[in-house]
Amino acid sequence: MHPTEPSKAPFSFLTLKIAMTAPRHFLKLSDFSAAELQQVVDRAMALKALKRNLPRPFVGKTLAMIFTKNSTRTRVSFEAGMAKFGGHALFLHGDAMQLGRNEPIADTARVLARMVDAVMIRNDSQADQMELAAHSAVPVINGLSNQHHPCQLLADIQTWVEHRGPVAGKVAAWIGDGNNVCHSWIEAAKLLGFTLRIACPKGFEPDAALLAWAGDAVELMRGAAFAANGADIVVTDTWTSMGQEKEEARRIAAFAPFTVNAELMARAKPDAIFQHCLPAHRGEEVTAEVIDGPQSVVWDEAENRLWGQMALLEFLLA
Repeated sequence: MHPTEPSKAPFSFLTLKIAMTAPRHFLKLSDFSAAELQQVVDRAMALKALKRNLPRPFVGKTLAMIFTKNSTRTRVSFEAGMAKFGGHALFLHGDAMQLGRNEPIADTARVLARMVDAVMIRNDSQADQMELAAHSAVPVINGLSNQHHPCQLLADIQTWVEHRGPVAGKVAAWIGDGNNVCHSWIEAAKLLGFTLRIACPKGFEPDAALLAWAGDAVELMRGAAFAANGADIVVTDTWTSMGQEKEEARRIAAFAPFTVNAELMARAKPDAIFQHCLPAHRGEEVTAEVIDGPQSVVWDEAENRLWGQMALLEFLLA
C-alpha cells in the first residue's frame, strides 16, 4: 500500500471505544495475569495499612450481590468493602430473583448492567456465571462456584505473604477434597510460581484438565504426610461442602486419614502456617489444637477477605 493511501483496516472510533470500555471479569484466578494478581494483593495490603484513612472512590456506585448459596465472609466482606469505599451493595437472594427461571440469565445480565456498576455472584454453576459475564456490560465477580473460589485465594495469598513473605519457590500442602478452593489454589501455584502438593483420597481428585494445565506446579499424592513434609504452609477445607450433605457419612469415612493434626503439622517446616477458608469443623478436617494454635492464621485470613475484595473492586472499576 502506498504511504498516502488510507488504511483499509476495519477500524473505527466506535470499535476503539468498545474495546476500551469492555469490562474485566473475575470468574477464576487465571482471568488475571501473575502481575495483576500481585498488584491486587499489594493493594489489599496497602488498604489494610490505611484502615481508617481509606479513600472513597465509589460514592454513587452500586454492587449487586447475587446469592443462591449461604455466606458469611463473602457477603460481609463485599458489603463492608463497598461501604468503606463510599458505595452501596445490594443483597439479591437467588430465590427472590427471576435469574434462570422466568428470565434467561442473559436478560438478567443486560438489565443489571444498566442499573449497577458491578455484579458479584455466589452460586453452584460456573457455566451460569460465564453466561452472566458474557452478556454483562459491567464486571462480574465469582464469589464462589462449583469450580472456583478466586476471591478466597486473594485473601489466602495476602495472608501467606504477610506472615512469610513472597510465595514464589515455596511449597504449599493442600490436604483434603479436590474442590473449588483447591482448584483456585492450583491456579495460584501455576501463576505465582510455588509448588502445590495435593493429598486427597481416591475419587476426590481435582479436575484432571486443570491439573494438566498446571503441569509440574502441582503434585498429586495419596498420603497427607507426604504432602506436608517440609511444606511452608498447610491448607485444608471442610470435607462436606454445601449441597453435599447426603454424602456426609461417605465423605467422613473416606477423609478420616486426612485430618490436619499436630502430628501432621510437625512434618511441615517449623515455621509453617496453617490456613482454612472457614467454616471449620473441629475434629474432622482439622483438630482444635491446630486451628486454635500458634501456627494458625485463619483469623487474619478471614479478615483479609475484606481487603482483597476491596482491592479487587478498585482494580475492576478503576
